[in-house]
Amino acid sequence: LTLTSRVAGLALTWQFKVIMLMDLVKELSPTCPPNSHLSLLFVADGRHGIVRVDRVPLACKLVDLPCMIESLKTVDKKTFYKTADVCQMLVCTLDGDLYPPLEEPTGTDPKTKKKDKDKDKKFVWNHGITCPLKNTRKRRFRKTAKKKYIESPDVEKEVKRLLSTDAEAVSVRWEVIAEDESKEADQHSSLHDELREIFNDISSSSEDEEDEGDRHEDEDLNIMDTEDDLVQQLQDKLNESDSAQNESDRNNQIVMEYQVQINNIKAKLQETRARKKQQEELIMKVENQALKNRFQALLDEIIQQEEREMEQVSTFL
Repeated sequence: LTLTSRVAGLALTWQFKVIMLMDLVKELSPTCPPNSHLSLLFVADGRHGIVRVDRVPLACKLVDLPCMIESLKTVDKKTFYKTADVCQMLVCTLDGDLYPPLEEPTGTDPKTKKKDKDKDKKFVWNHGITCPLKNTRKRRFRKTAKKKYIESPDVEKEVKRLLSTDAEAVSVRWEVIAEDESKEADQHSSLHDELREIFNDISSSSEDEEDEGDRHEDEDLNIMDTEDDLVQQLQDKLNESDSAQNESDRNNQIVMEYQVQINNIKAKLQETRARKKQQEELIMKVENQALKNRFQALLDEIIQQEEREMEQVSTFL
């Protein structure tokens, strides 16, 4: 719908979309006789009004569309001309209030401004002018949800406690225990348990035999001898396991040192190969023969260095 009004001698054109009943739309179609008549009257707030179509009064409300729509017209059905940007729509109904209550004047109070803002939301249209654009304002212009960082309070409390104790500590010592070491520690503990059981059995048997009399003195001496022998055997086993553990630790340390050296040599070899590739590309790009010969000499040195590093790697492997 296009309306033209004159303000201070200027002709102003105002375009907006009108929605009303189908029966009344037929009355306003171009094929209808010219006596079909349309009148529009807005009240003071500029949002409500009365539309009369062939003497039928309709209550109307002016709402804001989610976005601007270009209004086009054509004469030959081939070329289209833009006439205006439509951003409002007039919704006409039969059961509406023709004369809405007057609104109170606005003031400078912040609460009053908030009420005015809430009042403007009543005239916001959430849908587009076609069916697929239903709730387009909420879907297209919805607020992004903030991601909430959720952490267990118990875990956070324990982490803070550990950090505070670390800060208060004078010195910190840590130790990495491998799986083999844990197995050997279990073996050591089992040997100590066996030794304790043997000592308990021997001590109990010796106490019983002391009560019998002096005639068992020889047997007691034999038992003590066997006890000393068992203690010596178990001590030998413990010493052997400790020596084996020390030897395995030394072997592991040697292997780690060799591995570090091999990794360093491999890293140098990769760096040398990268330099070699870069030098070859540079030689292919250079056209000056003297400069090319100089670059070729540098390339030969890099190739010799690569061969030496490969020999070092092969000796370690």
